[in-house]
Formats: sequence, C-alpha cells, structure tokens
Amino acid sequence: MKTDTQPTTSKILVGALLILIGGLFLLRSFQILPFEITYVIFSWRFILFMIGIIILINSNNKVLGIILTTIGGLLLFPRIFPDIDLDGRLILGIVIIALGVYVIFRSTAGRFQPKFSGAANNINKDFIDDVAIFGGGTKVITSNNFKGGNITAIFGGSEIDLTACKLAEGNNVMNITAIFGGSTIIVPKDWNVLLNVTPIFGGFSNKIRRES
Repeated sequence: MKTDTQPTTSKILVGALLILIGGLFLLRSFQILPFEITYVIFSWRFILFMIGIIILINSNNKVLGIILTTIGGLLLFPRIFPDIDLDGRLILGIVIIALGVYVIFRSTAGRFQPKFSGAANNINKDFIDDVAIFGGGTKVITSNNFKGGNITAIFGGSEIDLTACKLAEGNNVMNITAIFGGSTIIVPKDWNVLLNVTPIFGGFSNKIRRES
C-alpha cells in the first residue's frame, strides 16, 4: 500500500485553511479586522462549521458533514445577524433532531455498532472511511481485497488494525487527514508502505514491529 503522491483535496484544504487562519490572526493583531468579523470567526461555532466542511470534502460520510455544517451555521446565525432574534431552544431542538437523524441513518445503513469498553469493532469491508472527532476507537478490518480508504482525525483519532487484510492488486491508497489529532494504523509486516507526509502542528512515525 502506498500514499498518493499527487496533491489531494484534503491537503489543499488544510493548507488553505492554515493560510486563512494565519492571515486572520495577523489582521486581528494589527486591529484591521472589525469586531463583528472576529466575533464570528474566533469562536467554537465557526470551528464546528469548518469541521463539517472538511468532512464533506475529505470523507464519504456526507451525512455527518452536513449535520455539523448545519449545526455550526445555525449557531453562527445569531452572531452574523444579531438583529434577528433566534430562540436558543429552537437551535437546541434542531441539533438534537439532527443527531437523532444521524444515528438512525447509521443504524439503517448497517454501519452503526455499539461500542463496549475494551472491545474493538470488527468490520469486513474493502474500503474504509473513518471519521474521529473529539474521540475515537479501535477497529479491526477484515478483507481479502483491501483497496485503501479515507481516515479523518480532528482533535481525536482511531486505531485501525489491518493485519487481517490482504491487498487488492495494484497500488492501494489511504488518504489521512489529521488536524490536532492522529490515528494509529497497524499493517501486516509484508506490506510495502510508501509515505508522503506533510506534518503541520503534529508529527508522524513509522514503526516496524519485529517478531522476537
């Protein structure tokens, strides 16, 4: 398995976001940005909105991305339009309904599995799409034709065990996006792994486990 050597959408997105955030901090330090803009951008609501955008672009889990983007947008609405009176209880109700829809969607799609303490989720699939936000878990993937996948870790991370997998023919790519988080990926010792990594506000390590 190897990583994609071409610039991916997620890398471009992260780079653009860092440039944007850095520029905004500079403008704020020089007191160029109006208070109305800083009041909106420098808030956890805006962070939630941007996390949803990243998931929409980088992950196949579009439902979660739409929900987070919608929740973040609703919470930002009173800050952007302070003259409009938006009841906080209305927003809370929408948030709870959105989370309920997400749980039902995951359940009917057969991808929602209860997690028990100390237990790992055993998943049989050829393509993995994992999103970990402010948390994570352990997943054991089983496949005789593993083709790669997308892993997104934002303020969290998961442990992905691929030791029970066999690779599909050709080059198999796994795109990983980690923003103030990280993931542990365990692969069979006979896999040839090529890394193309750009660590920003973080790092990476390639550890080969040798049998004693």
